[in-house]
Amino acid sequence: MNDHSGGARKIERPGVRETCPVGRGDDGTWQVRGYAQARAVLRSDTTVQAGLGIETVEKLPARIRRPVLYRDGPEHREHRRQTAKYFTPRRVDERYRGLMEEMADAQLAKLRAAGEAQLSELSFGMAIGVVSSIVGLTSGKPGLRGRLERFFPEEYGRPGLTSASGIYWLFRQNANWLRIYLADVRPAIRDHRREPRDDLISHLIAEGCTGAEILGECLTFAAAGMVTTREFICVAAWHLFSDDALLERYRAEDEPGRLAVLHEIVRLEPVVGRLLRRTTGAIELDGADGPVTVPAGALVEVFVDAANTDARAVGADPLSVCPGRAIDGGTGTGAGTGSAALAFGDGAHRCPGAGIAILETDIFLSRLFAMEGIRMASAPRVTFDNDIGGYEIRGLTVSTGPGGAAGAPD
Repeated sequence: MNDHSGGARKIERPGVRETCPVGRGDDGTWQVRGYAQARAVLRSDTTVQAGLGIETVEKLPARIRRPVLYRDGPEHREHRRQTAKYFTPRRVDERYRGLMEEMADAQLAKLRAAGEAQLSELSFGMAIGVVSSIVGLTSGKPGLRGRLERFFPEEYGRPGLTSASGIYWLFRQNANWLRIYLADVRPAIRDHRREPRDDLISHLIAEGCTGAEILGECLTFAAAGMVTTREFICVAAWHLFSDDALLERYRAEDEPGRLAVLHEIVRLEPVVGRLLRRTTGAIELDGADGPVTVPAGALVEVFVDAANTDARAVGADPLSVCPGRAIDGGTGTGAGTGSAALAFGDGAHRCPGAGIAILETDIFLSRLFAMEGIRMASAPRVTFDNDIGGYEIRGLTVSTGPGGAAGAPD
C-alpha cells in the first residue's frame, strides 16, 4: 500500500478537514460533518430535498409531475416502491450483467484498436449504454453522447434574464432539453407505446406521465447513472493505477473482494460530496458540546466526504483505503453498499442504482486491468462542481503500448 500518513484521497475538497460534527456557516446554513449526524438528517422524516435546482422546479405549474428526485413524502415513497423492482440485486445480476459485459467489451475494443484512449470517454460510453438500456432510451438517433456532453458541460453558467451570460445559458439549457427530447425521449415514448416493455419508460407511460415529465425523469437518471458512474470509474482506476499493492489485491480477488475494494474507494471519494436538505420540523443532533437543535425551515448541508471519514464511524485511518473495514459497527465485506458509508446517500433519497454502479464499475475495471500492458499514460486533471461538491476527472489517458507497468507515468 501507499504511505497513507497524508491520506490516500485523490480528491481534496475545501472544508473537508474541519471536524465539528454540527455547526453554522457564515451564511446561516447548518453544516453537518459527523457520520451519525449526517445519517440522522438524511433519514429524518422532517427533512425534504433541497438544492439541485429544486427552487426552479417548484415554480412549475402544479399539474406537472416533478421528477422523483424533487419529491418527498407519500408520493415519493410510492414511486420508489413501484420502481424498486428495476434495481434489486437479483435483477441487476440476471438482467444487466450481460449488458454490462457487452458494453465494457465494446469500449475496450476501441482502446485495443487505438492503443490509447481517454478513460473518461470510455467510461462515459459504458455508462450511457447501460443506463439507456435500463431506462428504455434505445430508440433515438445516433449521437446521444454528444447531446449529453452538451447538457452536462464541464463548466456551467447560471441561466437568467438579467445579463448576456444568463440569457446565453438560458437559451443553451432550453435548446439542450429540446435536442434530447426530440432525438431520444420522443422516439422512445413512441416505440414504447406501440410495444410496452419492462423498463422505466413503459412504467412512466402506464402512470400517465406526459412527454415533458418523462424527459425530466430520463435526465435525472442520466445525471445520477451516467455522469456519476463515469467519474467513479475514473477515480477508482486512478487509485488502482497509483497503488501497486491495491491493484495486485484487486486483480487477485474474486468478485465480492473486488467489490469491497470499490466500496472503500467510493467511501473515500464520494462522487457527490454535498447533499442539501430543508427541515420541516426541528431536529436534535449531537454536537461537539452537547445536543444541538436545528430549527424548522433551516437549510442543512451534509458534507458526505467529511462524514465518510469520521473515525467514530469508520474506524482508524479513515483516510486510507482499507477494503472490508467495519462501518458504524457493521461489517464492510461483501457486496452490500453499506460498506460505502454515505457515498450513495441514505434515507428516502438514497441512490437506488448503487448496486448497478458498483457492479458496472467492476465489470469495466476488471477487464481493463486484465489487458496486457495496460498503464496510465498521463495523470488526470480534476475540476469541481461546487453545487454538489462533486468532481470531474479528465485527461486520464490509458495505454496498452510500451512505457512501463500499470502505474503512474514517470
